Amino acid sequence: MIDKWYDRRDSVYIEFCVADSKDVKINFEKAKFAFSCLGGTDQVKHENEVDLFEAIDQNESMHKRTDRSVLCCLRKAEPGKPWLRLTKEKAKLTWLSVDFNNWKDWEDDSDEELGNFDRFSEMMNNMGGEDDLPDLDGADDERAPIHTRKNVVSFSKATW
Repeated sequence: MIDKWYDRRDSVYIEFCVADSKDVKINFEKAKFAFSCLGGTDQVKHENEVDLFEAIDQNESMHKRTDRSVLCCLRKAEPGKPWLRLTKEKAKLTWLSVDFNNWKDWEDDSDEELGNFDRFSEMMNNMGGEDDLPDLDGADDERAPIHTRKNVVSFSKATW
């Protein structure tokens, strides 16, 4: 499976798509990032080390493990500066692609995006597995009513 990354105003996000990961080890350095874990039903070792495009704040960077992946938030040392790529080198990494579903052209955004790191941190703390899914029993009862048009034919007494 290909891992994905995307850039935001104050952070860079990397998702390592490793199901059932165990022994997750993340090392945040100023210009380098290292990831390792055991994953999958065979518990295969996954390992990556990346020289980053720009510096990060290793003390503010964090990660969250789920049953399907490990999501890392690398806090930029210089918020507001776009990253053209994740790595220092221009080489294409076969294991990494841009996550266009989460990519956002934030250069024209307002300062609202600056508070997203705090919201991400809260979301990471609240993330869970399948046990946290909402109960859908009775969901049919909450649907909006369907309005149909009925053909009504009126008969006057004269037509009887």
